[in-house]
Amino acid sequence: MASAVAQGGTRLLVLLKGVAQVIFQANPWTGLVFLVALFAGGWQFGAFGLLGTVVATLTAHLLGVSWDERVSLGLEGFSGTLTGVGLVLYLEPRPMTVLLVIFGAIAGSVLSSALTVLLRPYGLAASTAPFCVITTVMVVGGSAFSRVWAVHASTPAPSAAAPGTGLSWTYLWQGTLSGVGQVFLQDQWYVGLIFLAGLVLAGWRLGVIALVSSLAGLLTGWLLGAQAADLGAGLYGYNSVLTGIALFGTFVVATPASAVYALIGVVAAAGFSAGIGNLFAVAGGHTLTWPFVLVTWVFLAAVPMFSRIRRV
Repeated sequence: MASAVAQGGTRLLVLLKGVAQVIFQANPWTGLVFLVALFAGGWQFGAFGLLGTVVATLTAHLLGVSWDERVSLGLEGFSGTLTGVGLVLYLEPRPMTVLLVIFGAIAGSVLSSALTVLLRPYGLAASTAPFCVITTVMVVGGSAFSRVWAVHASTPAPSAAAPGTGLSWTYLWQGTLSGVGQVFLQDQWYVGLIFLAGLVLAGWRLGVIALVSSLAGLLTGWLLGAQAADLGAGLYGYNSVLTGIALFGTFVVATPASAVYALIGVVAAAGFSAGIGNLFAVAGGHTLTWPFVLVTWVFLAAVPMFSRIRRV
C-alpha cells in the first residue's frame, strides 16, 4: 500500500515537472502554481493542458524514453501541456478536441524524440518546437474537416477591437505581466502574475529575468510601432520571456557578456513575432512560440564562435 502511494506521488511530481518545464523548470511546486494559473485562466486550459501533459509523458514512458535523463525531469511533458492549451484555445472544449489533444500529444512525443536525436550533435534542445509543429498543422488543417472546424474559437488580435499605437500606463504594466502569461497562451494580466509567482518560487532571479524580458519585448514592439492593445495583451513579450530565460542561465552561463547577448535575443524574438504572425495568418495559423524556438536555436548555435560566451 505504501509503495503504491509512493509511486502515485512520484507520477504526480513528474506531471507537475512537465508543466513547469514549459519555462525550463524541474520544480514540481512551480508546476503546481503554473497549473493553478491555467485553471485561473479557465477550467478548459487547466484540464486540457493537464491531459496533454499526461498523454505525452505516458507515451514517452511506454516507448522507453530514459526515465532518469528525461521523463522524471518532466522533459517529455511540457510540449503536451502547450498542445492541450493551444488546441482547446483555437478549437473549443468538446469531444473532438479531446481526441485531437490525445493524438497531438502522442505525435508530439515522437517528434520530440526525433528532434532530440537530430539536434543533439549541435548541442540544441527541441524546446517547444514539437508543440509548434503539431498545433500549427492541426489548426491550419482543421478547416478542411467539418467535425474539427464545426466549432472553433474566433481569436482576432486585441487591436482589432481597439486600434491605435498610443501606449498607456495600463497597457505597459498589464502587458508586462501578460507577456509572462502568454507563454501559456493566457492574456489576462492576473494569470501572468500567478505564473510569475511560480517562477519566483523556483528562484527570484528567474522572476526578474522574465519581467525584464517581457518589458523589453513590449518596448521593442512599441518602438517599432506595434498596436498598443496587442502590446497590452502580452503578444510581444512572451517569446522574449522564453528567449531571455533560455539565453541567460539556462543554456548559457550567466555573465555580463551573456546578459547583453540574451538581451539581443530578447529584442530579436519580439521583432520576429510580427513576421511569423503575419506569415502564418495567411494560412490560418498563429505565432505560438515559433520566434523563441528559431531565435534561440540560432543564438545557441552561434555560441562556440564567441569566446566570451559559454554554454552551460
